[in-house]
Amino acid sequence: MNSLLVHTAWELRKLLAELRRPGVALGLVPTMGALHAGHGRLIEQARGDCGLVVVSIFVNPIQFNRQDDYERYPRTLDADLSFCKARGVDIVFAPSIEEMYPGRQRTFVEVERVSEKLCGKFRPGHFRGVATVVTKLLNMVQPDLAYFGEKDAQQLAVIRRMVRDLNMPVEIVAAPTVREPDGLAMSSRNQHLNAAERQVAPALYQGLRAARDLIRRGATDPEEVRKAALAVIAEQPLLRVEYLEIVDPEEMQPVKTITGPVRVAVAAWLGSTRLIDNVLCEADTA
Repeated sequence: MNSLLVHTAWELRKLLAELRRPGVALGLVPTMGALHAGHGRLIEQARGDCGLVVVSIFVNPIQFNRQDDYERYPRTLDADLSFCKARGVDIVFAPSIEEMYPGRQRTFVEVERVSEKLCGKFRPGHFRGVATVVTKLLNMVQPDLAYFGEKDAQQLAVIRRMVRDLNMPVEIVAAPTVREPDGLAMSSRNQHLNAAERQVAPALYQGLRAARDLIRRGATDPEEVRKAALAVIAEQPLLRVEYLEIVDPEEMQPVKTITGPVRVAVAAWLGSTRLIDNVLCEADTA
């Protein structure tokens, strides 16, 4: 079956009413388009779990704290449709801004604490925008499962907490970060990097690996781990680190001592492009 493109919630509900069958799981993969292999893994996981798969494509204006960032976000709908068709997506929901926000938005969803540090500190209002649009999409599609990537670990934690706190009847499924052969986490923003920046970008993951290796060997001092990771990244002066923190995986708060699983998370600028990455780490007990 070819992917069916719909632009309105009314069309979406009508089509889902025709296609949905009892006992057949419905999976949603929310995206902002510019699809790549990371999205492909989410779609493939949804396709394996569910009899019906919806991919949403919507560049959400209320999660951008800078207008220029919103305007330059890549929009590649024709290529995205081909990408979805090749992977057996049943419905592509690509609403307009007017469809998602028919009037001035007065109601927002905000997840406290989980959204405060890391990207939340440097992108005010970002996670409020994310939580609000994901709530809208979950209401419109009403999936059994929704799929998100671990590359956006704080976003994943925010959505998991939101779904739990608001008793939303959906299971949140996480997929591992997909990386280029040199370790760079796949992201729609990577296409903004010039050739020199692209050569430098993998240093972010190299720094995270240095942190992970220390933690695996039993390091418990977050500052020691942080300094080791930053030292690796500092070898590439084009990279301007915004933050590098060791946090607990559920509430995304910095830890004082590493006593269990932690996420080492980093954000950095390369020219005018902001990149994020993270790894889940714990001591090797073998």
